[in-house]
Amino acid sequence: MSKNDEKYHIVPYKTFLLILLALLVFTFISIGVTSYDLGPLTVVIALLLATFKTILILTYFMHLKFDVKMFGILVAAVLALIAVVIFITFLDYLFR
Repeated sequence: MSKNDEKYHIVPYKTFLLILLALLVFTFISIGVTSYDLGPLTVVIALLLATFKTILILTYFMHLKFDVKMFGILVAAVLALIAVVIFITFLDYLFR
């Protein structure tokens, strides 16, 4: 494979600015959620917002969207493992 055969991707700055705006909105929402006492739901909402922010960062800023699909599968497997560990931790917390 020659150097000219490689595929390049160019992401416009507008996309990065929209992702940055979405990350800021999610951050301010998570700050707002933690100021209210929603019980165990507060932690769940904060973790969901953190998950959305992580997915945005992985897909656009770390260019996982444009990379080999196997990397996406591996990252999804790691995120699923983290979700299982957090779920088991919540089960321990709730039924103690």
